[in-house]
Amino acid sequence: MSKAGSRILQGAREALSYAKGGSDTTEYGIHIPPEVDVRAIRQKQGLSQKAFAARYGFSFGRVRDWEQGRSNIDAPSRILLTIIEKEPEAVQRALSAA
Repeated sequence: MSKAGSRILQGAREALSYAKGGSDTTEYGIHIPPEVDVRAIRQKQGLSQKAFAARYGFSFGRVRDWEQGRSNIDAPSRILLTIIEKEPEAVQRALSAA
C-alpha cells in the first residue's frame, strides 16, 4: 500500500474508533454530521445505487433504505459518506489498495 493510502486508512480507523467512543475525544476536533444526503452524494458521482454500494462496500439494500429514509445512518457510516462526498478519489484509492 502506498504511503498516502496507509495514512488514509489509518485516519479512517481513527475516525471509526472515535465514532464508537473508543478514543480520547480531547485529542480530536472532528465534526460528525447528524445527517448526510446519500442520494446527492451518489448522484454527484453519477452512480446507480448498486454501483455506489459496490464501489464503497455498502449493501445495495442499505443504500436504498438510507435514501428512502427507512434506515438511520450510523455514525461510522456518516463519517465514511462525508469523506466520500469530499474526497471520493482518496477513498477509492484506499479501498482498492492491495
